[in-house]
Amino acid sequence: MKLLANDGIDPVGKQMLEAAGISVDTINIPQDQLSEKLQNYDAITVRSATKVRKALIDACPNLKLIGRGGVGVDNIDVEYAMEKGVAVYNTPASSSASVAELVFAHLFTGVRFLQDSNRKMPIEGNTKFNDLKKSYAKGIELRGKTLGILGFGRIGREVAKIAFGTGMEVLAYDPYPSTTELEVVLGGGVTAKVPVIYVTKEELIGQSDFISLHVPFSEKPVIGAGEFNQMKKGAALVNCSRGGTVDEDALLEVLNSGKLSFAGLDVFDNEPTPRTDLLQHPKVSLTPHIGASTNEAQERIGVELATLIINYFKQK
Repeated sequence: MKLLANDGIDPVGKQMLEAAGISVDTINIPQDQLSEKLQNYDAITVRSATKVRKALIDACPNLKLIGRGGVGVDNIDVEYAMEKGVAVYNTPASSSASVAELVFAHLFTGVRFLQDSNRKMPIEGNTKFNDLKKSYAKGIELRGKTLGILGFGRIGREVAKIAFGTGMEVLAYDPYPSTTELEVVLGGGVTAKVPVIYVTKEELIGQSDFISLHVPFSEKPVIGAGEFNQMKKGAALVNCSRGGTVDEDALLEVLNSGKLSFAGLDVFDNEPTPRTDLLQHPKVSLTPHIGASTNEAQERIGVELATLIINYFKQK
């Protein structure tokens, strides 16, 4: 049994697979060569870079399993694969904590202007120190503010737990709400059950000081000009979910007008070549799609994915 981990896999997961008798290659085969070279493998694991579409599935009738290290499966034609008898697995729970922490990295960055000060301090810090100090003197605290979480799945719930721990109010929107309360760790390791307040999408957009997106891929933006117009003046947006869920033209317009105080972006329309005006904007905190890229998350993903793959082939 041979598996291609085309976007890599954690060493622990690789060891588990090999101990189960599955040969693992971690070389990266370019997308345009996959239809030929994937013929030599029984399974493939990917992250977000590699696409497993209908044409590739058709070109590789030998393929028995596709594994996605992470939550979203937007880069895989899942239904078609399953119609062809190809198993598809992902690891929806393994990276939730890491993505949630990145959301707060962007929030803390934005409210204290770190995205701009980190650019200017190396250039102007020793000549215009007091000027910079004055320009960044109007930061705000997160405590007491309202965080709206658009999409209240596993990651959204982890974001809410951190928000409650920092003293924020939380509003949640989800088309299929399930969780009514969360167990939150408070000061001194004390835990408490906190009720979840669900509102409509429109209420969330209009009442939140900060909005964090945790939605699946959408053919059209979830947040566009209309939604930005409904937001409070000075609100902020963080997107660690999917590229394409925010209208980037409309985002730039509200950043330039001052309607939005800042944005934190981990995902973009044009990956891996995001637009320059967004990358250089002084009100945008930036990361290159690294929500799940922590050592801990990658190990959990590798272990969970390896376990799913091993169990699948054991049954065959």
